Amino acid sequence: MQQGDGYGIRTMTRSEVDLAVDWAAEEGWNPGLHDAECFHAADPKGFLIGLIDQEPIATISAVKYGDAFGFIGFYIVRPDCRGKGYGLQIWNAAMACLAGRSIGLDGVVSQQANYAKSGFTLAYRNIRYGGTGGGAVPDDPRIAPRPCFPLADVQAYDRPFFPGSREAFLTHWLVQPQSTALCIRDENGQLAGYGVVRTCRLGHKIGPLLADTPQLAQRLFLALKAHTPAETPIFLDVPEVNPAAVALAERHGMTPVFETARMYAGTPPHLPLSRLFGVTTFELG
Repeated sequence: MQQGDGYGIRTMTRSEVDLAVDWAAEEGWNPGLHDAECFHAADPKGFLIGLIDQEPIATISAVKYGDAFGFIGFYIVRPDCRGKGYGLQIWNAAMACLAGRSIGLDGVVSQQANYAKSGFTLAYRNIRYGGTGGGAVPDDPRIAPRPCFPLADVQAYDRPFFPGSREAFLTHWLVQPQSTALCIRDENGQLAGYGVVRTCRLGHKIGPLLADTPQLAQRLFLALKAHTPAETPIFLDVPEVNPAAVALAERHGMTPVFETARMYAGTPPHLPLSRLFGVTTFELG
């Protein structure tokens, strides 16, 4: 769609999603090495790019999940083009794509007031904790590689933790290269949690980390951490409203390095945050 002054906005190509991830890295978001492929699979039409004379100057994602939810991310304007209204135009285009849905985002705290102008309200803060990897895998027979459980079972376990269906995304996220996905059983052998650790531009991130109890989350965390090289950086994005998740990070010597404001426009979801110990990704929720 042409916006005037040579500025146009259209859906990204697959290779342009790589560019958006590169820009996010430059902004300090430390994306995973294989995020672009997983993100694009979630909603191939959910990524917009703004161009002047075919030169990329702005990006945003407006990913649709199911029939009623969407998530905004990758809202970036090239530094030399900021303050000229290009960001607002691509923002409006993204919001139009998600019209009629409840919408979530993880924004930098300094932009809360701007997001509020578009109807977003603060739900809670997500805190990125940083520490070091390595350690021993717990001697716990309840922990198993993800393939020990059918994909459909993991997707079903995940479903209450997210405001919309994200099966397409998880299909790719759980098997991405340079990552490890682990599940944990309860005493009855039923799936009671799962987590993923992936290689990022700097170190590794654990996300999601979901479990029925803090004790199970602790075991999963240690197992995922053990799949990273010793003394390399590792990160866990924690919803601050879950004190057990905060305690988990701090118990293992992790300290806050970054934070976002989780905000929603429309009907806010009711999620089991007491069982959510690590956010999947700030860019796609």
